[in-house]
Amino acid sequence: MLPRLTPELCGGLREAFDRAGYHVDGVPALLGDAAHAALGRDEPTPARLASRDGGALGALIRLFLLGDAEAEPALAEALAPVTVPDAVAAGLLRPSGSGLAAALDVRPHGDEHGSWWVVSDTDLARMRGRPEPLTGDHVLGVGQASLSLAAATVRRPAGRLLDLGTGCGVQALHAAAYADQLVATDVNPRALALAGATFALSGVDVDLRGGSWLEPVAGERFDQIVSNPPFVAGPARVRHTYRDSGLAGDDVAARLVGTLPELLNEGGVAQLLACWLHVRGEDWPDRVVSWLPADTPLDAWFAQREVVDPAHYVGTWLRDSGLEPGSDAARREAEEWLAWFDAERVEGVGFGFITLRRTGGTPMILCEDLRDAPLGPHGTLGTETAAWLDRVAWLREHPGPALLDARLVLAPNVLLERHSAAGPDGWAPVHQVVRRMDGPGWSHEVDELAAALLAGCQGALTLGELLGLLGAAHGRPAGELVAATLPAVHELVRHGLLTPAEWKRA
Repeated sequence: MLPRLTPELCGGLREAFDRAGYHVDGVPALLGDAAHAALGRDEPTPARLASRDGGALGALIRLFLLGDAEAEPALAEALAPVTVPDAVAAGLLRPSGSGLAAALDVRPHGDEHGSWWVVSDTDLARMRGRPEPLTGDHVLGVGQASLSLAAATVRRPAGRLLDLGTGCGVQALHAAAYADQLVATDVNPRALALAGATFALSGVDVDLRGGSWLEPVAGERFDQIVSNPPFVAGPARVRHTYRDSGLAGDDVAARLVGTLPELLNEGGVAQLLACWLHVRGEDWPDRVVSWLPADTPLDAWFAQREVVDPAHYVGTWLRDSGLEPGSDAARREAEEWLAWFDAERVEGVGFGFITLRRTGGTPMILCEDLRDAPLGPHGTLGTETAAWLDRVAWLREHPGPALLDARLVLAPNVLLERHSAAGPDGWAPVHQVVRRMDGPGWSHEVDELAAALLAGCQGALTLGELLGLLGAAHGRPAGELVAATLPAVHELVRHGLLTPAEWKRA
């Protein structure tokens, strides 16, 4: 039976939560840093102890975050004006021993732009060390995948935004701060019910629609699309709607990359999490680039963050679904899954982010391995993605020799690193690199002439003027320097080591 958290009941819950302080600031304030950090590691005891004298807030923490049963009088006080019978009838609470326990997970969530509550199915058995297999229509809460996508998303004003496969509604919540109109879809009726409760409880207006893939928004256009789809790679099946698409291998990513652009306005951006197969004898960049539609000019950035072998991959997702690796059910599923990978010559599974922008100009397509990139704090990749799109657009406006007329500035966070090796006459230079000390930490090897050019990029002279001075100083023909330098400068701008001087002034 689907939960029935009506807008009226959600309004009452919001009143109760606000009164008790059950929000992103109130919970850590009551628990303290150590107990709150322990809760994040699925260690409930410190939080249970810290909440004992917390009144209504303590009761709500134990109910929803720890999975404890609470006495009815305490819950009546904590949830008012929502009554306990109404909460039970709505599917929010269930009888447990002499008290009541949460039938749904309801927890605070927020970022620097807002604070909300997310409603999802409970998965507290893991915290007790007794994981249980998840139901097929289980709706995940705020997990690492949804947090990763939220951190990678470009956050700029948008007219219409689509959250495709919304689940419990996390991406739409984050988008509410900058999008004028929100549309969210899902094929799972339970996800739609819980996402509707998330939006009603959080006071966010979302056009929520049910249906498969792009059917609910056929013929429409959007300025931005975000999607955390059921991207798990494997045999064509659906055992858990939150992870299984019903398509084999990485066909879900191929389908979305091939079809999402038709929903974008010109200049619109689509971002999604995805997995792709590393197939024996095939380069992964060739595989993912082949998914791009031939008739739609797109900037495309495939950023690979992780690659795991098939056995590791299967074991991770079996545990994620609540199966113990040594159980008969896990053994059967693992054997089927690994046999499929072997038949398809799969050597590994890559995971990362895909960014697509519909453009009317010459497209930029890039595949990068960012497994070792130090992306830093929450939101860094989203900021970097937005800057990457800006840099790509600027380079499109300054093709080839037009770069010679540009004034460029070396980014302030770029350092020159010199590497030397010991030899018979002491230390001898081996190579030198320039490296960004923020974002993905991009680096490029440079020679002495290139290092001198970068040091001269102060915004006063054009690139052509700088090359002329360097050519005269080093006895190098200007044409030779230009031919050698322009491709390198293009890459340095794309990676943000050099930026247009007018951006600094702005």
